[in-house]
Amino acid sequence: MTATTRVRAVFATVSSPYYAYLMALFVGVMLISNITGTKGVVLFDDWLNVSLGPIHMNGLVTDGAFYLFPLAYVLGDVISEVYGFRAMRRAILAGFAVLLIASICFWLTIELPAADFYDGQEAFRTVAGVVPQFLLAGLAGYLAGEFLNSFVLVKMKERAGERHLWARLIGSTVVGEFADTLVFCSIAATALGISSWGDFINYTVVGFAWKTLVEIVIMPVTYLVVGWLKRVEPSYAEALRQARTDGSDVL
Repeated sequence: MTATTRVRAVFATVSSPYYAYLMALFVGVMLISNITGTKGVVLFDDWLNVSLGPIHMNGLVTDGAFYLFPLAYVLGDVISEVYGFRAMRRAILAGFAVLLIASICFWLTIELPAADFYDGQEAFRTVAGVVPQFLLAGLAGYLAGEFLNSFVLVKMKERAGERHLWARLIGSTVVGEFADTLVFCSIAATALGISSWGDFINYTVVGFAWKTLVEIVIMPVTYLVVGWLKRVEPSYAEALRQARTDGSDVL
């Protein structure tokens, strides 16, 4: 390098700032859900009493992440619809890595010797403690559910183009949430104290129905977010123009 040579910093470019925000929000939601989900919750137990064959409901038994976890699937739908399966796969793997790192960090922190003045060791262990069976169930359910949710939505879009977004959102949600719930419950059942097929069916069906219903109820919000993102994302508008130029049916 000579005295007259100028040094210039070189950086990689980010193709879409919107994708980065969505990915960060998706990973954050998964991490927060993993923590808040450690609290057991019973809703509507004063009036919700249903008995249909093996399914018995005395209130809606769920966890502290019931209001937040469906948002992860909504974000998965948005990312898959606008950016495709490959982009969603990156987000899923990033979320998996963060959840795994968080679990390892929680375990290490619990095992560190507590200071004499710290009296919250048992409380911290209760909230953040890592139960291997639950960790395996959560990670396996997460991978199966999110991958299937994105895969189904993208495959349906390849057949319908921009039409029938509602069908893609519902169809992918049903498949993804069912896989997530079934995988999680199958692995975690014994640790949860579930010892009969009736209890297993009850826990699985109620959990699946609740998560799916929440996503259907907030579908109008998903529509608004998808529509807004398609309008403001330059690369999406360019892809639509290119498809029309090539004579493809996208509407």
